[in-house]
Amino acid sequence: MIDDLWYKNAIVYCLDVKTFMDSNGDGVGDFEGLARRLGYLAGMGVNAVWLLPFNPSPMRDNGYDITDYYGVDPRMGSLGDFVDFTHEAKKHGIRILMDLVVNHTSDQHPWFKAAVRDPRSKYRDWYIWSKQKPQGADQGMVFPGVQKTTWSYHPKAKEYYFHRFYNFQPDLNMSNPEVRTELQRIMGFWLELGVSGFRMDAVPFVIQREGAHGRHTEQYEMLRNMRTFLQWRAGDAILLAEANVLPDKDVEYFGDEGDRMHMMFNFLVNQHVFGALATGEVRGLARALDRTRVTEETSQWAHFLRNNDELDLGRLSEEQRQRVFEEFGPEPRMQIYDRGLRRRLAPMFEGDRRRLELAYSLIFTLPGTPVLRYGDEIGMGEDLSLKERASVRTPMQWSTEPNAGFSAAKKTILPVIKEGPFGYSKVNVAEQRRDPNSLLNWTERIIRARKECPEIGWGEWRVLKTSSPHVLALRYDWRNNGVVFLHNFDAKGRSVTFGAGSANGGMLANLLSGDHSQADGRGQHRVELEGYGYRWYRVGGLDYILKRSR
Repeated sequence: MIDDLWYKNAIVYCLDVKTFMDSNGDGVGDFEGLARRLGYLAGMGVNAVWLLPFNPSPMRDNGYDITDYYGVDPRMGSLGDFVDFTHEAKKHGIRILMDLVVNHTSDQHPWFKAAVRDPRSKYRDWYIWSKQKPQGADQGMVFPGVQKTTWSYHPKAKEYYFHRFYNFQPDLNMSNPEVRTELQRIMGFWLELGVSGFRMDAVPFVIQREGAHGRHTEQYEMLRNMRTFLQWRAGDAILLAEANVLPDKDVEYFGDEGDRMHMMFNFLVNQHVFGALATGEVRGLARALDRTRVTEETSQWAHFLRNNDELDLGRLSEEQRQRVFEEFGPEPRMQIYDRGLRRRLAPMFEGDRRRLELAYSLIFTLPGTPVLRYGDEIGMGEDLSLKERASVRTPMQWSTEPNAGFSAAKKTILPVIKEGPFGYSKVNVAEQRRDPNSLLNWTERIIRARKECPEIGWGEWRVLKTSSPHVLALRYDWRNNGVVFLHNFDAKGRSVTFGAGSANGGMLANLLSGDHSQADGRGQHRVELEGYGYRWYRVGGLDYILKRSR
């Protein structure tokens, strides 16, 4: 059992080393450059950084096609640079999570090459093979419209190999005990070098036992074994699962006693957040929150708006999905894989500061841990001229210097955004740092406010009834303290009436400004919310705030 539940109230910041900061002028971000920016992250209030893959890779899938699980891609530095970075992060009070990509390897990995070269090699059974192309090989693809099959023929091996993702990413056979042992070695290696846990990629596929004809069963016990190994090697390390599954499967990943995955990304709530943002109505979002309620103390959701991939809308109804497309991605070039959007948040909202603040205020107050994507704190844009998901992976915009201050090279790993309202001359850290009203400084203030509300990470929560279908009201209670949050998803101002939900809820003290709320004789509060407005309240009046400030 983990004793230090630090992740319950963490602020997680996701970044890609190779597009964050280049220290040596070769056009690729590196660990030395990232180490120089730790002060920036700590100043913002970040206390956990999730690193996208940085292992050696041909980079055909942004580093998710790995050729060596025990190394650092030379373009990003060395193992020594990584250790220096983790030590420096610790000095800043920042924990490091790294991507654990073990569903598949690159087809250039020595294991796969050995498996292809010799059918008697032990590595042959580290992958999944079939002499005939199985039925259903053209179904279950992760990237429809780009990917054509999940089984490809290898002429040298003279068999078909299984790949849930691209054909250059053959799946590992997790039913093989040697592969599972290797997975533990990989985890143990990086724990020794200073990481505090892993964001585990594609967990539902990792634990599947795939049959030659497409049948599979989930090996959920693997998750408990991984957790046990992790806690044995590092008592405060965590596992954060990428598992886009239906709510009836959540308990299988968290465990009946909260003894499997510590955290999971809440994809269902994420998709209904955008449904609510597109329609202005919150009923579907409130229902998604209730359907994904967790009760085990050690289990926690991770909430996000955007990430490294497409905005997946596959859990919405066709009508809901079309509403989101119409509102945030009406052009075909903005859409991807027949299910999602390949856009950053700021351009989706056409730079509307009200909507950006509403969205992030919401994410910081949902029941779980907020995950912020690099560049969203300044409102970075996208480059739709880049292929597939690369549109949202452009380099960090630090200043008005050439290449946005990211690199001194003539050519960078991906082009920086130069033109338009989101070009680096208009959107960058340096200028926003100097502007007290910038999105960056607003983000720092909202993170500070979030840290003063531990009830969100620890407390019991409920949706309060309001007089408006456009306003979501959430209340949290923990250790005799309560907080209430209101969010208006409508572009129009709304006058909303609600009860705070307890006898001591007669006075609500605003945590972000001075407009406190006093209940009427029936215990009802009436609050005027501007279009896309939000409020953070402390239950019980001003006395609590005054006591906290002494």
